[in-house]
Amino acid sequence: MKKLNDTMLCDDYEMKMGQTYFEAGEKDKEVVFDIFFRRNPFQGGYTISGGLDNIIDYINNFHFDEDDIGYLRNTNNYTEEYLNYLKDIKFTGDLYAIPDGTPIFPNEPVITIKTKVIEAQLLETAMLAHFNHASLVTTKAKRVTEAADGRSVMEFGARRARGTASAYEASKYAIVGGCSGTSNVKTAKDLGINALGTMAHSLITFYNDERKAFLEFAKSNPTNCLFLVDTYDTLNSGIPNAIWVADNYLKPNNIPFKGIRIDSGDLAYLSKAARQMLDNAGYKDAQICLSNGLDEYTITSLIYQGAQFDSLGVGDNIAASTDRVDGVYKLVAVKENENFIPRLKVSNDTVKTINPGFKKVVRFYDKETNFALADVIAFRDEVIPENEYTLIDPSDEWKQKTITNYEAKELQVQVFKEGKQIYEMPTVFERKEYCTKQFETLYPEIKRLEYPHEYYVDLSEKLLKVKKELIEEHRQGGTDEKRKVRGIE
Repeated sequence: MKKLNDTMLCDDYEMKMGQTYFEAGEKDKEVVFDIFFRRNPFQGGYTISGGLDNIIDYINNFHFDEDDIGYLRNTNNYTEEYLNYLKDIKFTGDLYAIPDGTPIFPNEPVITIKTKVIEAQLLETAMLAHFNHASLVTTKAKRVTEAADGRSVMEFGARRARGTASAYEASKYAIVGGCSGTSNVKTAKDLGINALGTMAHSLITFYNDERKAFLEFAKSNPTNCLFLVDTYDTLNSGIPNAIWVADNYLKPNNIPFKGIRIDSGDLAYLSKAARQMLDNAGYKDAQICLSNGLDEYTITSLIYQGAQFDSLGVGDNIAASTDRVDGVYKLVAVKENENFIPRLKVSNDTVKTINPGFKKVVRFYDKETNFALADVIAFRDEVIPENEYTLIDPSDEWKQKTITNYEAKELQVQVFKEGKQIYEMPTVFERKEYCTKQFETLYPEIKRLEYPHEYYVDLSEKLLKVKKELIEEHRQGGTDEKRKVRGIE
């Protein structure tokens, strides 16, 4: 399949800043940018990383076509010399990323780009679009599937997504986040799986006879006899008609009665009554699927109320979540005399003061329980001790904890080296399995829906010291020459 060229999917200011660097003779200057986010969505205790597959495709196809250059020329905003440079531009640097499906936390560098400044600047918008959407969907799917407590969750959200491209991607990332499959036929086709689905109310109202609608559906779909029973009256019409078709057509023809779906009303009450009716009719194996605006909170409530169901259909609350990940893309280092000099954005809003420098993220796992203890953001060249480490809260330095008997693992993997992809992207289903295993390393207190425990993300002592010094230098109006002595390779 031909890859879509999204190079022009950038913001206007990136193009203009690129020309600024070019005209100033800085086009070959190496820089480091980080993608990170400042808060977990849904007031949750974690986020799940996503979007790396699309980012890889985007970077591999990063170039300007002739018509792109023609458009830019016609704007009269750019010099011919700059346009000639853009004609031949491609990604030549390194990219490091935390793999899709990994639990991630605020302020950690999830993706790090080290390359020439114009390349890095032009990558911002598309990379953030891929990261933000994919991470949001994957996180929501994980919250929903965890709430379902082992019951199958089908992603039904394509019709409510924000456009067809968004619908396609949401179906894919919902599976990474734990969904058993999707109703989206295009995504299912590309993934090599069967799409999942039942029927809509329009089939029943078309026939204006519920029993006939079920019968005709059963004749044409003998392997998928799951009937939507709430069009008229779930208990007095829908379920009795489903049982009639099972008794008079499915059973005589040795066709399995797959079950029913309830899409409206008091789902807890109706599902319990439905279970009793199906069991009394001899269909204890017939499954009950529930749908209708479900999310992690309504699912939790249904289970608490003793609702009887085997699977769920969840749509817009996965594919079109109302929250956002709010990932950002910030310059953190510039290469000077073979050293990467940390850069710092300081803000009156404390949460917007970034962590400077060319960095890595290290996760500490308890060797006895395999639970994740904490993450530490450190300079990339720092060596993490094997036997003992002191965690320091960057907001309250007096809060310190020394840990032992841990395994320390760097979270980012190198994806591109000198412009060449060196990382093999796992399949959707490999990412789903990886996500499941990684999620098991989180303490239950971090995963709970209400008032989750805040996972520890600390800075190394060295990084914290440099950050404080840079803040002080900015406060006092320090010069660039002063900062250059603090080179961090």
